[in-house]
Amino acid sequence: MFLGYNTNGFAHHRLADTLEILAELGYQSVAITIDHHVLNPFEPDLPARVDAVRKQLERLNLRCVVETGARFLLDPRRKHQPTLLGPTSGERERRLSFLCQCVQIARELGAQAVSFWSGAPTDDVPPDALMQRLLEGCWRLCEFAETCNVRLAFEPEPGMFIDTMTRYKALFEQMRSPWFGLTLDIGHLHCMGETPFSEQILRWKSVLWNVHIEDMCKGVHEHLMFGEGEIDFGAVVNSLNQAGYQFDASVELSRHSHKAVESARQAMQFLRRYCT
Repeated sequence: MFLGYNTNGFAHHRLADTLEILAELGYQSVAITIDHHVLNPFEPDLPARVDAVRKQLERLNLRCVVETGARFLLDPRRKHQPTLLGPTSGERERRLSFLCQCVQIARELGAQAVSFWSGAPTDDVPPDALMQRLLEGCWRLCEFAETCNVRLAFEPEPGMFIDTMTRYKALFEQMRSPWFGLTLDIGHLHCMGETPFSEQILRWKSVLWNVHIEDMCKGVHEHLMFGEGEIDFGAVVNSLNQAGYQFDASVELSRHSHKAVESARQAMQFLRRYCT
């Protein structure tokens, strides 16, 4: 397992500075959330910017995962919209195009995976119709990811259409693609009451390609600093080790950006107790 930190927790830093700081603090990986100031695919000279990041990652000996959860990159007025569930084909195509651009960025960076989620619906249609929209988008994304040799790691997210492991299972069984795996957020499992952790980690270990870690309280979707919630991280790390997990586990504290360096340092000090 490689400890990482999500750039959404460094929202007020330049990406180049974030990478230097994380390497100095001892992180082995970085979860790069594509955003306005982080490899924005809608700004000029993307190939040159990606190449510069790749070289810096290599120099710092940092692995990476590409994350796609920017809040207002595609729509400045609606958080996390549009999505693959959008009521119009144009909205769904916009999200799909963005995800494909992220796959291309991941290929150039040598990223371990591209992580994404379903989003929340904005129109009142039956769940079967939403699932069909999502499946169509995921199938097309998988086809593209295969051409780029990039894994896709889907994340169940509280408040979204696919919010639990039960719903992820229904999606996964219909996808049946070797390029479609799982991002498991430990806090989300605790929030949604899907514990013990060992049960989920061991059940899905063959397609578990990305992990998010933070503290959380049951029933409350709020990412907390380690030690401020209810999670037993000894049990989490033991389960990941038992599963033979060999990918990235990235701290996700997006609302701690106002004290990013202090938070990243504090998180590393806490996690070193369990990951030695």
